[in-house]
Amino acid sequence: MNSSPASNRRPSATDVDLSVRIGTLHFRNPILAASGTFGYGIEFAHLADFGKLGGFVTKGLSREPIAGAPAPRLCETPSGMLNAVGLQNVGVRAFVEQKLPLLRKFDVPVVANVFGYCQEEYVDVIRMLEDADGLAAYELNISCPNVKRGGLQFGSDPAMAAEVTRAARTAAGKRPLWVKLSPLVADIGLMARVVEGEGADALTIANTYPAMAVDHRTRKSRLGNPSGGLSGPAIKPITLKLVWEAWKSVKIPIIGLGGIETASDVLDYLTVGATCVQVGTASFSDPKVSERLSDELRTACFESNLFNISELRGKFSAETG
Repeated sequence: MNSSPASNRRPSATDVDLSVRIGTLHFRNPILAASGTFGYGIEFAHLADFGKLGGFVTKGLSREPIAGAPAPRLCETPSGMLNAVGLQNVGVRAFVEQKLPLLRKFDVPVVANVFGYCQEEYVDVIRMLEDADGLAAYELNISCPNVKRGGLQFGSDPAMAAEVTRAARTAAGKRPLWVKLSPLVADIGLMARVVEGEGADALTIANTYPAMAVDHRTRKSRLGNPSGGLSGPAIKPITLKLVWEAWKSVKIPIIGLGGIETASDVLDYLTVGATCVQVGTASFSDPKVSERLSDELRTACFESNLFNISELRGKFSAETG
């Protein structure tokens, strides 16, 4: 049964409780801006009201600066977008010295996305962040190439995923560790259980899907790279299923992302088990989308007689008829 405000006055949308918890962390609402789509946060400070965000995830941070892929880096596709940014970032040292002090001025949880080309690099980045104030959690991106192991991806091999999660968990003594899983696995439930067993506090599901866009006239890619990552509404049905399968397999919270543009999209992800969502591609066309969604979500919950959004989590029924 849905909770409703206990008073004699007529309830309104302002009575809806959108707050959620991921372990020890509290978020004012379940809408976070996704890594790679919100810069370091500072770039959006004049465009979005951080007071209406649940939080945001920084673009990926590496041990050393990375220049990234050649232009063009973005390409619109039917119902989505391709990106090939190439993990461009200023490096963890510059982030701590130049970006993080500015972020501390805002009342919004900041999650640092962390990646590396080998296990040692993941650990080094986290150790540097451990000494800095102003972060709520780490998001371990295990979809990056592991150069020392022949270009395989951490996120597609359970043993490698376990190893890097274990090492990151040991390094991350101060903060929760979220693990961002790759969608390119045969059994997302298995991968979810593996990283849960190694100390992950939450899961982010999932990353983009490898794809291409070509121009037959030039015989070349529409991106600076031959291929990129597909995101946007086109991937939502696939990722929704991944979230549901993972939710059935683990006890830790799940953050879902993929094709979220409306309040209904947010509620769909919560229905199949997500605690929070991350909004990504939509931010490119509307930098205020996460802010707008928080207002729309409150109204949508009220219209559904849902006064505590957490009550919807995992209520999907697989029964038919």
